[in-house]
Order: sequence, then C-alpha cells, then structure tokens
Amino acid sequence: MEGNDRLIDHGHKVISKEKNRGSLSHIEKMMIRNQPDILVLHAVNAKGSCRAPRIKVLHKLVLALAKERKLKVVVFIGTELRNALLGDPKGKKHEMAELLARQFPNELASRLPPKRKAWSSEDSRMDIFDAVGLGLCWIQIGAK
Repeated sequence: MEGNDRLIDHGHKVISKEKNRGSLSHIEKMMIRNQPDILVLHAVNAKGSCRAPRIKVLHKLVLALAKERKLKVVVFIGTELRNALLGDPKGKKHEMAELLARQFPNELASRLPPKRKAWSSEDSRMDIFDAVGLGLCWIQIGAK
C-alpha cells in the first residue's frame, strides 16, 4: 500500500510444494520489487490465535527476513484490526472484507467472497482482505 488510498500490489499466491520455503522466496521477491518501509503482520503467537505450527515457523522466518532487510515490523492482533477498521473488536471478518471492497472497489470488489457458512472453510481470497486490513490498521492507529 501507498498511503490509505492506493494498493500497489494485491493478489493471492498458491504455493503447493515446500510451502514455507516457497512462501519466503515469494515474500523476498516482493520486498525487492516493492521496497517497503514497513511490514505489518498478524500476531500469530498472541493469546487466542489459532495458527498452525507451520504458519508460526513461517512467521519467524519472515521476521528474520525483515530484520535482515532492515524493515520495520509491526504486529497486530485480530481485535486491534477489527476495532481499527470496524470500530468493534468483535466485528466479523466478512464485515471487514465488505468495508475494504467498498474502499477499494476497482481492486477488491470482484474478489469479495460470499459470506462463509458455518460448515464451510474460509475462502482463500480472504487473505487479500486480511493483508489490506493490516495495512490500513497501521495507517489508522500505528503510524501516528
């Protein structure tokens, strides 16, 4: 993101083999291409966070890569994210995604998945909305 009104890159990448190594390689390429000033991540080790062990390992690898590249890293927990964007720490992810789709209609509206049913898995496209939400969260409460 550049500012709170411009997405410079958005999308979804599927890594099927050696997921952590492939993900880390992709992240590094994006860092080289986009030259970010800051990396904003979910707090995967926060109380109440239910992340798979592989994701926690990947998170550590990404933090190490950011340190190596001298990037500032900021981490938010889910309630901070929902409170910053929705004004409600108990807000729903889909509400957040709808808000972001309205804010960035050209980039995100067509990617908004249908509301999740209780018995279905989360749509992989929600990752895009999580990432944009983290960026906006930083702009709204962290960059001050």
